[in-house]
Parts: sequence; structure tokens; C-alpha cells
Amino acid sequence: MGFPPFFLLLLLTIIAFTVAAAQPQSNIPLSSFLTTTTAGARNLSWLSPSGDFAFGFLPLPTNASLFLLAIWFANLPNTTTLSLRDPIGTEVWNPGAPEASYAAMLDTGDFVLVASDSSVLWNSFSDPTDTILPTQILRPDTTVLAKLSDDDFSDGRFKLLKQANGNLVFYQNAVPTATSYSPYWDANSMIANSRLVFNVLGSIDLMSPNGSVLSTLTTTTMKSSSDYYHRGTLDYDGVFRHYIHPKPTTIVSSAAEWLLMDFKLTNICENLITTTGSGACGYNSYCGYDKKQMVSCQCPVGYSWINLNKTYMGCKPNFTMPSCISGAPNKGFQMVRVEKLDFPKDDYDQFNPKNEADGEQHCLDDCFCAASKKKLPLSNGRKGNYVSRIAFIKVGNDDNIPSTRTPLTKKRTWILPGSLLIASSVVLNFIILSITLIYFRASLRKQNHELNDSVLGLNLKAFTYKELEEATKGFSEELGRGACGTVYRGYLNLELTVTSDLAVKKLRDFHPDIDKEFANEVKYIGQTHHKNLVSLLGYCNQDTKRLLVYEYMSNCSLASYLFSGILPPWEQRVEIMLGIARGLRYFHEECSTQIIHCDIKPQNILLDKNFNPRISDFGLAKLLKTNQTRTNTGIRGTKRYVAPEWFRNIAITAKVDVYSFGVMVLEILFCRKNVEKDMEEEKALLTFWVSDCYNDGQINALVEGDEEARADMGRVERFLME
Repeated sequence: MGFPPFFLLLLLTIIAFTVAAAQPQSNIPLSSFLTTTTAGARNLSWLSPSGDFAFGFLPLPTNASLFLLAIWFANLPNTTTLSLRDPIGTEVWNPGAPEASYAAMLDTGDFVLVASDSSVLWNSFSDPTDTILPTQILRPDTTVLAKLSDDDFSDGRFKLLKQANGNLVFYQNAVPTATSYSPYWDANSMIANSRLVFNVLGSIDLMSPNGSVLSTLTTTTMKSSSDYYHRGTLDYDGVFRHYIHPKPTTIVSSAAEWLLMDFKLTNICENLITTTGSGACGYNSYCGYDKKQMVSCQCPVGYSWINLNKTYMGCKPNFTMPSCISGAPNKGFQMVRVEKLDFPKDDYDQFNPKNEADGEQHCLDDCFCAASKKKLPLSNGRKGNYVSRIAFIKVGNDDNIPSTRTPLTKKRTWILPGSLLIASSVVLNFIILSITLIYFRASLRKQNHELNDSVLGLNLKAFTYKELEEATKGFSEELGRGACGTVYRGYLNLELTVTSDLAVKKLRDFHPDIDKEFANEVKYIGQTHHKNLVSLLGYCNQDTKRLLVYEYMSNCSLASYLFSGILPPWEQRVEIMLGIARGLRYFHEECSTQIIHCDIKPQNILLDKNFNPRISDFGLAKLLKTNQTRTNTGIRGTKRYVAPEWFRNIAITAKVDVYSFGVMVLEILFCRKNVEKDMEEEKALLTFWVSDCYNDGQINALVEGDEEARADMGRVERFLME
């Protein structure tokens, strides 16, 4: 909450705690005081003994004459605040703590008011705003409240509540009344006196009174809090995110940014559906994501923001809605077809049209209808590949609005000359259209022929969609699915290979912009021939359908092999690690065009009939030019295997694969997943546990029960060191 400087001076006179300069100190005595100036306000603060945290007055980024009473990370250039305020902005420091003897800014980030008997009268950890820190505990009836927007610190639209009954619940709030709507996530745990604990190892857990973990909110497998700052923040878009930042004392540059490690919910656009309220975004807008995976709200076609600086207020139509009084509700309006867009909770009537045209016409003839039997305001809007519906939105007739149908006008009575003219026009248009289609199909065949010629020399077969549909029995036997598509079992006799078993990967929604990328991927991956890579046998490039055909691996994935509960032979595990390393070296160093896989994990390592590892799934791969060693691209990969540089907005190199491979090596060595929530706390995060055991000289504890590995501790230690 921002206050003008003169008000803060009055507030400090009431509190009577201040000091003239920022110096680390243990206790802050009575009669010390702070003053605010627009210049150097950041230095007029109290620091914790380590200097990591500061308490004081922080100017708002949008208005330097207004200040936050706040706690921040003192050593970082980009301030993250934990503002301390009550709902109406008065007596911020004095509710319930009138007999304080001194205050202290602790190294944990907690600011405390302490009585003469050393008891804590008030502390910031018990009264959080939008952020919590390691060692912080949320007890029953404690609320974490998001800010309204990235640069507006007013009370926001989302809150996390640790309820008195023991449950942990996310709510959406109405603005500005703060009325809570139905919860959009809860831990489903009703254990009395449970607590939300921010563990110093990097997990945020709901814990029972006896110390057992009931539910995990977020967890991170990065280095310990001795090298990294951690924070958990309920961001303004309703997602709780777990961030880390390397401390300036580490070898990592202090100019690094906060790295997103984990978050809850995974897809708030899909999961936040309310019966009252606007949903994840404002009314008449829909929910999507930007490049940083923050919620990005958009207006539908024909609509614009009510306030561009306050997009949470939603969108308004750029035209006057039809009147039921006029008797001609369809005059001057048209319907716009938008795929993968839905407003699921606004149906005011049910209508089963025979086809899309009937549905559009019915909405145009209904003066209440704003979009496919929905009326304003539209709520819970969401758009993405997970949406299977098509929205039809009523808009005004405007040449700048793309239309999927001819705007309706009043009925015309045609006379014979007009009919003859129209008939002649139809015939002429039909002839022109036929010629155009013949030319287009000839051009398309030529393009496909050129693509086929470019890859058939690589012994790749160009399949038709019908051939693969028959080979997979209508895509009925699913083997697995990933970010780029779904894999199906296929059976087909090929002339170019002795096997009749195939794995057919059907790529997700095709877009014309990726046609060239698809052709390049087929070409270059078709050139890769290595015993530790899955072979590409063919492809389908028909109309908008894109499929890849691979050899079938009879022993499934490395994930199912490692985590089945049966301990695989030690030597076999060693050979699998070495085989994967050889495959990585091949497409990192030995291919004419360097390939960065971007999604190395056990699920993407397949095992052939002899248990030789084969790297698969190049759907997220990045191809580098001859003179390139690094590239800029959006975040790719799977959480808990993703290298830190993905989150720093810098160019990535083949080292991102090496990082993922390192995590996977630990899983292969010890036959367990990187994160095991059901294990005791010190072992739950594999990377942390391995690091602790290695530093403490207790590597034997890692291979307890694995007699073959215990007999080869020299190689175990060497693998850990490398």
C-alpha cells in the first residue's frame, strides 16, 4: 500500500522506531527512527545481521513519491517486496504490540517486535502479504493475499488461506469488495492443527501435528538455501510460484534473475472455473499464457479492454449490442468463428442446431445472444489446445473484423433479370474456383514431391494418412503421449526394414508456420544414424496432418524399467548410462548439424530387445546452424529436468541436455525418481540427498540394499563426481 512521504513521517512518530542509515544490527532500540526521502530511500532501512534482508520504506516503481512499508532482499538489484500493512492502512505497526522493548530484522527475513522478557509480541511471518520465506510457518486462519497486478500493490483477486479446519485452500476474491468465490484448489486435508511449512531444503508442505507430510504445495531440487534465496509468492494471476535466486556470494553472477522452479496450479486457465465471478480473467475476456508462463488475458475479436492498464476489469464490445425493441436483432451483425475458445458457464438456453450455420443463424435472430446462446457478460473464458469447443461470437459488421460467413441483411425479393444475373455469376465463379483448385492441387503436389525427394534419398518412406490409420487400427493402441503428440503402436510390412512393428507419432495441431520446421526436422533427424538413437523410418506430410514413423522398442521406456520396483542388474545400468552418453555426444558433436534435444528424461529413453538405450522424441529438439553454438528459444522440457539457464532469458547451449542427463544419471544409479513425496524428508529430493551424502562422506547410504553397486563403489563415486 502506498503512502505520501508526509504521512509516513506521521506514522513513524506514532511508532517511535527509526534509524538514520542502513547498518546491520541485532536489535533496534526504542527512540530510533526512520525518515523518508525520494532520494536514497532504499538505504534508509534496518538490515538483518547478515545483510540479506532489509526493512524500511521502499518507493513504488510507478511513483517515487509513494512508499511501501516493506521487507526486501537487500542484496538483489530487482527488489521483491513483502509489504506489511493492515486492510485500511492505519496503525500498521501497533495492533496488539503496545509494550515493545525493541525490534529486530532477523536473517530469516522475519521482522519482530519483542517485549522486555524477550517474548515476541508481533512478527511479519505471522502476518504475510503475498510472499513466504524458508522457515516460515502458516498456522490456522493465516492468509496469503496476491497483489492486484504486477505494479499495483492493492489487495488482489486471489488468496491462499490456511483454514482453521486444517485445509489449505485457494480462493478467488471479488474486487473491490473482497467477497470470496468458491475455491479453485484445495489440499483436501482436514487434519486439525496442521501447518504449512516452508522447509529450508526447498519444499513447501502441509504437515500434520506429528510432522508427517499431508500435501506438498511446491518443491524444488536446486541447491540449498545456503547458496540460493528462496521465496514462494502468490502472484497476481492466482498461481503460487516457487522461485530461487543465486546469492551474490556464489560463483553465479549477482545479475541473475529469479528462477521459477515449481508452481501450483499447473494450468489455472483450465482449472479455475467459477459459477459466480469472471474466472481467471475479467469478464468478456479469455485466459492464455505468455512466454514466461504468466497468465495472459485477451479480448475476443470485436472487443477491447475497459481499461488497458487494468486488464482484470475485462473487455467491452466495440459495437452497440442488438436491441430487442427494433424487431430486427440480426441487422448489422455477423458471427465470428473462433476455434479452441470456450466460455463454459454462460449458457442461458439449450439449442441443438443441425449444423454450424443453423447455430449462427439462431444466435443472430436472438437479441439476447452474444455468443452461441450465451449472453453478456461472458465469464470463465479460456483458449488453448486443451479446449475442444468452437466459439461463435456475435459482432458488429465491420470491415476490420474477420468473418466466417456473409453478414445477414434483410430479405430481398428477386425478379427474373436479377436471378439470371446471379445464376450467371455463380457459374462464372464456379469455373474460376475450379481452375484455382486445379492449380492449387498441382502446386501442392509439386511441393510435397519436392519434400519427398529431399528425404526419400535418406531411405525414409512417405506414408499416406490412410496407410498409417490402417496400420495403427484407427490409432487405437496408445503407447504414450508427450508435449508434441501421441504415440501409437502400428503393424505394417515395409520394404525398407525387416520389422513390421512400428511406433507412429501423431503430432498435435498443425499450423502453417511450422511446415518448414517440420520438413527440416524430418530431413535432419532422418540423417542421424546411431545405435543409441531411435531410427526414423518414415513420415506423413498430407494436408494438415503430420506424423512420424519410428521403429518399435519392445522393452518400453527407461522410466518403466527403473521404477518398476525390481532392481535392474548393476552392469546393465552402467551400460545404459554409457549408451545414452554416446548418443548425446553424437548429436551434440558428431552430426553435421548440431541438435539440442531439450527434453532428456527416462520417459524419452527407449530400450530395444537387448536393453540398449535409444534416445527418442525429438519433438522439442532445436537444430543449430553450422556457425551456431547457442540459440535463443522459449522454455522447453520437463519440470525437474530443466536446466537453470532456461529461466534466465539467455541463449542456451547443448549443456541444457547435459544438465538433464546428470539428473537422470542419479535416477539410474539409485533406481528411484528425482522426487519421491512418500519418502522421509531428507531423502525426498534425490539431488539434495545425494549432495548431502557425498559432502558428508556417506555414499554407502545411497546404495543401501544394492549389493552389486556396493561391490563397485569406485565407479559409483566416479559417476557422482563426473
